[in-house]
Amino acid sequence: MSTPGVRLHIQGSHYMAIADNRQRYMPLPDDRLPGRCQCLDYPEAALLVNPKMRELTGEVDDKYQYSCENKDNRVHGWICTNPPTGFWQITPSDEFRSGGPLKQNLTSHVGPTTLAMFLSGHYAGQDLAPKFRAGEPWKKVFGPVFIYLNSAPIGDDPFWLWEDAKIQMMTEVQSWPYSFPASEDFQKSDQRGNVGGRLLVLDRHVNEDWISAKGAYVGLAPPGDVGSWQRECKDYQFWTRADEDGYFSIKNVRTGDYNLYAWVPGFIGDYRYDVPVTITSGSCIEMGNLVYEPPRDGPTLWEIGIPDRSAAEFYVPDPDPKYINRLFVNHPDRFRQYGLWNRYTELYPNEDLVYTVGVSDYTKDWFFAQVPRKKEDNTYEGTTWQIHFGLNNVSEKPHDDLLLNYMSST
Repeated sequence: MSTPGVRLHIQGSHYMAIADNRQRYMPLPDDRLPGRCQCLDYPEAALLVNPKMRELTGEVDDKYQYSCENKDNRVHGWICTNPPTGFWQITPSDEFRSGGPLKQNLTSHVGPTTLAMFLSGHYAGQDLAPKFRAGEPWKKVFGPVFIYLNSAPIGDDPFWLWEDAKIQMMTEVQSWPYSFPASEDFQKSDQRGNVGGRLLVLDRHVNEDWISAKGAYVGLAPPGDVGSWQRECKDYQFWTRADEDGYFSIKNVRTGDYNLYAWVPGFIGDYRYDVPVTITSGSCIEMGNLVYEPPRDGPTLWEIGIPDRSAAEFYVPDPDPKYINRLFVNHPDRFRQYGLWNRYTELYPNEDLVYTVGVSDYTKDWFFAQVPRKKEDNTYEGTTWQIHFGLNNVSEKPHDDLLLNYMSST
């Protein structure tokens, strides 16, 4: 794990901002001391029982609730309201982060602490721990990250500092790669290359013609198997999103050999362009039209959820009122509430989830994560879910023409 970070002087600096809808006054470090909090199921989570800010009484503080996907992890930090002062960490590029655009990493949390996560096994385990053979050479440039301080006259709205930080973030993104690093291992813009093209989808059970891969995630990552970018943690990755018509452009790519990978929201599976892409200094490679054919053996009979690598459409229960973070009440990220795994046991105390296709509603009847059931002795047991569906005609051929497709959140 690689975790450079900054811890600020506490006076007045306890308003944290990670996104437009994820910002709040945070507890103080003393609130995590014995007598002021109750330890929960793991050391990072604590119930505030006697915080200095009384309005936080009864809330859960847990640094993992403030994690963020790499693709969205551009700016986060703190505001001191008197005098109005901001401290911000800006990461213009996530090319050096591991695990691809959907990998979750820590941001800011009680301290006030601000972290720059480069390598982390959080939410993934040993698959994202770099492994080296005896004598294997390796080097990688992490960063640089940009520390931005801003301020406003006393009496001005201190929360405007967040808006200013976002403006500065966009400036830094447009300035990447920086020209000032002296290391020869940090390639400047004229040493890098660019790749462009168009991604289309061919799924004849949906449309006989090509479909533009609208909003597809397209990236260059080290050569590997289909989907291997999710486990890659030793080199660099470069990602973008295709436009409405499937056109994409990946700029400022470091020299080297890559595979081009993609996935398209709304379609199952992963795409890999099988011919390696070699980036040289100053190259501008036009890939032309690339066609992704999603895996299938026949028409879809039924589907649970949306194949978009998110569990947002499934049922996320309300948290136990005794263990709540008010920031995430009625929030798109309500799945970050503490203790939701125990809510499954309350909903299914004896029998596991049974989903009936054509009757059940996945927004209400499909739990967002497959979790174990808590037993009376405080141990856990595995759960087995069932999907019931009718099938009027069954083919006895070795390779059935029917594709039974469901999207679970596990």
